[in-house]
Amino acid sequence: MNLALTKPMSLEEFHAWESRQERKYEFDGFQPVAMAGGSRAHAAIQRNLAISVGGRLRGKPCEFFGSDLKIEVVGRSRYPDGFVLCAPGPNSSTVAHDPVVIFEVLSNGTSGVDRIIKNHEYASTPSVQRYVMLEQDRVAATVFARIGGDWVGHVLLQDALLAMPEIGIELPLAELYEGVDFGTADTAGAGEPPG
Repeated sequence: MNLALTKPMSLEEFHAWESRQERKYEFDGFQPVAMAGGSRAHAAIQRNLAISVGGRLRGKPCEFFGSDLKIEVVGRSRYPDGFVLCAPGPNSSTVAHDPVVIFEVLSNGTSGVDRIIKNHEYASTPSVQRYVMLEQDRVAATVFARIGGDWVGHVLLQDALLAMPEIGIELPLAELYEGVDFGTADTAGAGEPPG
């Protein structure tokens, strides 16, 4: 049996290809990966990131960006749910090269990639000082930060303060979950007698 070997796409080839697509794609270093839509909770957390982080950065040298702008990390192209840049760039740019803080809202379909593959990519990118993975089904986050030469992770729970000294802000973690009703999906049908 003959198996066709697929030649990996280069990052430049990917950017040229993606510019002709209607949908957004990430590049995993080998091939395009289609971006899927998110849930209501995911959208609410992403909105709160823009308000909370973006608002606190007003008048400061760093800026918050959402998932419309892609970042390049170690030969990959990603659309994180949010990130912070501290270097200026042209308004026409569609790619950011030096993210400082990156946020991902985890979902069942992407959490493995976010926790392992993207975590490794971000740890391997010198500009990235902090990676915040936000749970979607509870107020909690896993945060990795560059401390000296180490990439150190810790877990934040509901009452925690999310400190980001590299961009000069901190905020209550619970603020990122404002308007997210954790009981609605879990209690639907609860208390009803079996059919």
